[in-house]
Amino acid sequence: MSRLPVVAVVGRPNVGKSTLVNRIVGRRAAVVDEEPGVTRDRRSFEAEWAGRRFVVVDTGGWELDDAAAYAEDIRRQAERAVADADVVVFVADATAAVTDDDLGIARIVQKAEVPHLLVANKVDGPVQELQLGHLWALGLGEPVPVSAAHGRNVGAFLERLVDLLPETEGDGDAATAALARLAIIGRPNVGKSTLLNRLAGEPRVLVSDIPGTTRDPVDLVVELDGEPFEVVDTAGIRRRTKISEDAERYAVMRAREVLREADVALLVVDATRGATHQEQRLAEEIVRAGAGLVVLLNKWDEVDEEQRLHTEDSVADRLGFVGWAPVLRISAKTGARLHRLPKAVRMVLEHRRRRIPTPELNRAIRRWQEAHPPPVRKGKRPHVVYAVQAETEPPTVVVFVRGGELGTDYLRYLENRLRSEYDFVGTPIRIVVRKRRRGEG
Repeated sequence: MSRLPVVAVVGRPNVGKSTLVNRIVGRRAAVVDEEPGVTRDRRSFEAEWAGRRFVVVDTGGWELDDAAAYAEDIRRQAERAVADADVVVFVADATAAVTDDDLGIARIVQKAEVPHLLVANKVDGPVQELQLGHLWALGLGEPVPVSAAHGRNVGAFLERLVDLLPETEGDGDAATAALARLAIIGRPNVGKSTLLNRLAGEPRVLVSDIPGTTRDPVDLVVELDGEPFEVVDTAGIRRRTKISEDAERYAVMRAREVLREADVALLVVDATRGATHQEQRLAEEIVRAGAGLVVLLNKWDEVDEEQRLHTEDSVADRLGFVGWAPVLRISAKTGARLHRLPKAVRMVLEHRRRRIPTPELNRAIRRWQEAHPPPVRKGKRPHVVYAVQAETEPPTVVVFVRGGELGTDYLRYLENRLRSEYDFVGTPIRIVVRKRRRGEG
């Protein structure tokens, strides 16, 4: 089975790596900010140029100073990215002198003995192209001048890049695009990154007691019980009033974007605190996005019996409206009871794809309506004359109504009956009402 070539983009902080990655990908995929160190984890994106598809990996800024936040972990992530890459792109700031950090990572690239390109970023005009002599000291060959911010010479750089890509059979693994997508969602510091690292079997993302360590969504393919899934770790979503930094605001926006693209959301709740109003809001967003849902009570081994009862009560109180979602009690740190996750995810995916034949659905609706007719509203009693399941993922039922209005209470009744007879475990159900006027059917 072939795979797409991997291109690792490396360099010290604030040289424009993420800006270049966004140019390569063709959209604002990576978080960009003037503050150094915004990118902290390896973040992969699929890209294409001149008919060649490849994966580009954005990395955190490599620096020698251990006093810098997460410096050692970021170095380790960047070095692993170089080791796993088919081509390495080293990004240097053309407007600055070569630093010890530049030289340090240049040595790593040289030792890796993989094809590489040296990119001189922030070259905004032809005059600056003549002032790149100092970058030859890195020992990585001729600098390729670009301006990632303005797109200058990026096309020429990409042409040189694809020439270095190894040959692959076909256009990559088509099965990868069809993988179910799992989004790890939760408040900051509830153990989302620890969970991803546990599922991946290696430290792919930084883990810290400091909330907000993850800025960009971090996605990778992991195997659960032998089946591959695309799993995405997102930035912790907190209340809007708590969001201050521009980079964090954008990271939260990207997390919500990921949720809209997810098949199943893994909502991580800190069992030492229980479900809060914020988990309630996140569950509402998951339902609104139409994603499946599995609730994970993390750090379950760290709480006593009294706290466990409190946490379970809080889940029933705050998350009672998604009582159809499986709830697993786990420890991402030790891996305890995580073996139950693959079965729960597969069950949710199966139920999201369930389709009720139209004749069977209409017989059921007639039976439910006879047992419990819709209440009279404004002097009129509505009547469901026809229903059809128009979509799956999530299951969407369209009901055609004649007469009065169906209230939310009756729609809830229909949803409860659907769940009672057809399960639909772990997935929202959408019921869309269409008015049928006289003379229509």
